[in-house]
Amino acid sequence: MDVTLLGTGGPLGLPRPDCPCAACAVALGPDARAATALLVDGTLLLDLTPGAAFAAARSGHSLSGVRQVLLSHPHDGPAVEVPAGLPQPGRVPDGRELTLLTGHRVRALAMDAPGTGYAVTGPDGQRLLYLPPGAAPAGLDGAGEAYHMVVGDVVGRPDALARLRLAGAAGPATDVIAVHLDHDVPPGRELRRRLAAAGARAVPDGATLTVGVYEDVPDVPRRTLVLGGARSGKSVEAERRLEAFPDVLYVATGGTRSGDGEWAARVHAHRERRPGSWRTAETCDLVPVLAQDGPPVLIDCLSLWLTDAMDAVGAWDEAEWAGGGERALRTRVEELTAAVRESRRTVVAVSNEVGSGIVPATASGRRYRDELGRLNAAFAAECEHVLLVVAGQALALRG
Repeated sequence: MDVTLLGTGGPLGLPRPDCPCAACAVALGPDARAATALLVDGTLLLDLTPGAAFAAARSGHSLSGVRQVLLSHPHDGPAVEVPAGLPQPGRVPDGRELTLLTGHRVRALAMDAPGTGYAVTGPDGQRLLYLPPGAAPAGLDGAGEAYHMVVGDVVGRPDALARLRLAGAAGPATDVIAVHLDHDVPPGRELRRRLAAAGARAVPDGATLTVGVYEDVPDVPRRTLVLGGARSGKSVEAERRLEAFPDVLYVATGGTRSGDGEWAARVHAHRERRPGSWRTAETCDLVPVLAQDGPPVLIDCLSLWLTDAMDAVGAWDEAEWAGGGERALRTRVEELTAAVRESRRTVVAVSNEVGSGIVPATASGRRYRDELGRLNAAFAAECEHVLLVVAGQALALRG
């Protein structure tokens, strides 16, 4: 079963008409995208968008063989005038299945937002799932067979991919194609980087893909360290890397601070930002967490872990530091990095980058800065992917 993506952009296309934003300004040439529409084996058209006939011609196809046009967007009629020769667009009711004379079977899936999703099974048995913009499947029971290809709004609804993975509807070999691409993410390298973290990819308008044929599905790095300064966006970046995966364990190393309203507000903001399916553990005992098998783990952050470790070994007292505290801290760091090395879990860790600022005025501040630099370097050595976040922009240092 072949799928030609006549468009891969959001409903208004990319760049959006008359939009002055930076993403639209650079969405030129191969990064420009028409509204998403899929042509399946030349006979089934999923979504009718402006210029579909010209898009098909540019990709070397014709719409003359289309026998069925189905709409996924949350409206009842076609978005544009129906070109001559095309059947009137329609919509399959949720839960119902339509069988075409060509042997294709199309089942409509209920969404958690307005719109209709379509599961298409080709005559060869290959299975494609197409989701409308801003929507995720509703009512997945966790016992499904993995689709060979999923085409959906990976950027806007990464949790939809997480639900599919949890239900077994998307597996390691599922080719995940991002469509409905809008100006939320700058096109080009940044888009590719974010999609790769979710195990997905984008293709240019007009690309023809064969469902079920193995593609170079991006490998999700098993261990990632995200560095950055205060309010740089490092925690958001770390959370973004795992939001397309289910059952993430969020390990908060900051603990609770009784009576500190500002700290409580920070913790609340972090919790509100995280997907509801994630679990939270408040602990600095990271080695047992990393030793266990389980879902991906996000550690936020190593700098607070270091504070706890330095408190435990008496690092702030010169006598204790010289009498064994320094050696004890080195042992703790070695145990942590060894646990990261041996862990079978997907790990994303956050840490502060403080070595580029002013020299701390106190001896304890300088000691903390130096030890955090050593910890970051040791942890990064065990990671396939290391990022530095500056002003909300993630720079890949490794991977």
